[in-house]
Amino acid sequence: MLVLAVDTATPAVTAGVVEVAGGASTLLAARVTVDARAHGELLTPHLRDALAEAGRAFADVDALVCGIGPGPFTGLRAGMVTAAALGHALDRPVHPVCSLDAIAADVPGEPLLVVTDARRREVYWAAYAADGSRRTEPAVAPPAEVAARVAELGVTRVAGADLFDFGLPRVGSAHPSPLGLVAAADLGAEPGPLTPLYLRRPDAVEPGARKRVSPG
Repeated sequence: MLVLAVDTATPAVTAGVVEVAGGASTLLAARVTVDARAHGELLTPHLRDALAEAGRAFADVDALVCGIGPGPFTGLRAGMVTAAALGHALDRPVHPVCSLDAIAADVPGEPLLVVTDARRREVYWAAYAADGSRRTEPAVAPPAEVAARVAELGVTRVAGADLFDFGLPRVGSAHPSPLGLVAAADLGAEPGPLTPLYLRRPDAVEPGARKRVSPG
């Protein structure tokens, strides 16, 4: 099975081509650029370049895996819209994956805390058991608040963005990898809904009634 992996939930623009066979996943090619303002500009070229390096074409793809956050609205939607459009055009399934799960999938073995940048002096986070299963739902909070729960959570390592000293050894990457995205997906199941994990209400609000201008 040939899988396209996409994630734009972090400042990284991530695209990769992964071959899954006999229960093993092999990374054939990847393009990753860390630039929080370039998700919409770079993602499609990254996909094209990764496929070209792998010697494959879009028509060869059997499935797509897409990180659905949590992440900031603007960057996250770029990856999800691209994956949804490709899945529709190619008539291929698109498997949604929590981006924190993908980071955790790269470093199993011990209880793990995963954090990514939520901006506004906050982090997105989740805790994981030694087998890689998620122990808490994804949440957003100030990093000091998460650090205060380290003992309660029983985590022994931290992965993801290096934004705060959680008093734990740091492992893994700051962003999801193509292999991590594929490892976190259940490719044998029917894909779930492609619903973004924003964890925050949007900043934009409907305009209120216009103020009446007093006669001069």
